[in-house]
Amino acid sequence: MSDLRYPVGKFVREPQINAATRTTLIAQIAETPDRLAAAVQGLNDAQLDTPYRPDGWTVRQVTHHVPDSHMNAYVRCKLAVTEDNPAVKTYDEAAWAEQSDSRRMPIAPSLTLLRVLHERWVTWLRSLDEAAFARTAKHPDMGPMRVDDFLQLYAWHGRHHTAHITELRKRMGW
Repeated sequence: MSDLRYPVGKFVREPQINAATRTTLIAQIAETPDRLAAAVQGLNDAQLDTPYRPDGWTVRQVTHHVPDSHMNAYVRCKLAVTEDNPAVKTYDEAAWAEQSDSRRMPIAPSLTLLRVLHERWVTWLRSLDEAAFARTAKHPDMGPMRVDDFLQLYAWHGRHHTAHITELRKRMGW
């Protein structure tokens, strides 16, 4: 792997997806909590406080980041479906990752938060009709985004950060 920042490759948004792809993306989102929990299982505090790459976040920070990010994703999707092309807010991910909860707190609460958040999010996503996935929100950095686009982004995001941890474990022999 030549670029430790992108162990599953950079995010690429497909302009259109079909129902089968959507089902696969929702399944990937559903799997994220179990995959992340498996990736960090058995790690001690020293390992959790190891950066996944030089100048990167620690495993602990990555583990806390995923539910932080996916809570924002859940809200963005809900806003897109319930409002007319709403503006969604970004947040300073790096500043969140530097907060004391992300730097020092045990990871178990964030793994639980991710699990229950995804249970709710996936149940809701599976209830939507075709038209809901075409609804849009205005993202200040990424432009107009359909719910389908958010699915693509956050399915990738879960795989991306889980791979940060699993690839570090391989390199370190953990």
